[in-house]
Amino acid sequence: MANERQARVADRIRVILAERLDKGLRDPRLGFVTITDVRVTGDLQHASVFYTVLGTPEEREASGEALKSATGLLRSEIGKHLNTRLTPSLEFIADAIPENAGHIADLLREARERDAAVAGLASTATYAGDEDPYVKPREFDADDDEDDDIADDEVKA
Repeated sequence: MANERQARVADRIRVILAERLDKGLRDPRLGFVTITDVRVTGDLQHASVFYTVLGTPEEREASGEALKSATGLLRSEIGKHLNTRLTPSLEFIADAIPENAGHIADLLREARERDAAVAGLASTATYAGDEDPYVKPREFDADDDEDDDIADDEVKA
């Protein structure tokens, strides 16, 4: 939202619509509707209302039609409770949150399955080369020092 006033108006519209839908409309097509978000234009003349419906795709479509047919009633309800010069026009948009959540859940399930497959392969894997490929510094014994002294004497002679 561009400014504080838009955010307040959008939040107030969301609350008014939620309360009105909680009281119920006289439309049998209306299912269990949740208002997820409201976005208002900068001039406060248009509001996009995002909603979700619990149920089958047919119930979702029927609830969307019921909301669109009740737009005038809901707009007049908003006009009564909203203290603005103009009452914004309403546009109801089905929110894609449930579908997105289902897609994300599928992706997470697939990632867990792949991680389990990789862990299974890693548990039976062996090293391609040495177990510890890093070169470690040599540790000299006392006997090695004496041999080095003899070798140095032979080089000098």
